[in-house]
Amino acid sequence: MMARSTLSRTIMDITIHASFLPHSDPDASLAFYRDILGFEVRNDVGYKGMRWITVGPPDQPGTSIVLFPPAASPGVTDDERHTIAEMMAKGTYAIMLLATRNLDAAFERIQASGAEVVEEPTNQPYGVRDCAIRDPAGNLIRIQERQ
Repeated sequence: MMARSTLSRTIMDITIHASFLPHSDPDASLAFYRDILGFEVRNDVGYKGMRWITVGPPDQPGTSIVLFPPAASPGVTDDERHTIAEMMAKGTYAIMLLATRNLDAAFERIQASGAEVVEEPTNQPYGVRDCAIRDPAGNLIRIQERQ
């Protein structure tokens, strides 16, 4: 009889610390994430005329979004920077999925701010209720209602 191989599984302590979203205007992005979405500013760093702004939900100190200048990405050619700028303008470069307990209240506040609405709160055929907006850089932000 053949011995069965046993797969060893190591439990790892890995969490999501930060995700990166590009910005095209650091002040507009800061106002959106801080003043409209209610995130706290955790860091705001300038270097050679560029800014990296780290924001996150006040009740999740270990999870952040770093708003970064795409021009600072190493190894990106001028043609690629142009393509990235075009994709950002169309809203097809980056996506972030957020969640809230009260989607209608969050959407109402966001819509009242003048943010670009892509989709009003909708019951999706895949079982979630969400809406979609764009941040000032054009990044698609979907907000799901937590069950």
